[in-house]
Amino acid sequence: MRQYETMYVLRPELDPDARSALVTKFQHVVTQNGGRITQLQEIGKRRLAYEIEGAREGDYVLMQYEGSTMLVKELERTFKITDGVMRYLTVRIG
Repeated sequence: MRQYETMYVLRPELDPDARSALVTKFQHVVTQNGGRITQLQEIGKRRLAYEIEGAREGDYVLMQYEGSTMLVKELERTFKITDGVMRYLTVRIG
């Protein structure tokens, strides 16, 4: 299994329940596809370097996990079809 790190930015106007539901949803995508989450860090709201879709802030979440490349593809597909996600970036760290 390879180690990955994904940082994703959620819309700032999401209420806390919706935000935690999305974080849980992405955790389930990892675990249901044979991965294991090693670290999850909810960084919180930060100012964006540039405006995205009219938003100047975003709610950042950093997730480190182990899994296969198919897991990463499924996770990124889920990010693309989820309305609350503004941006995401996945890098291989191990």
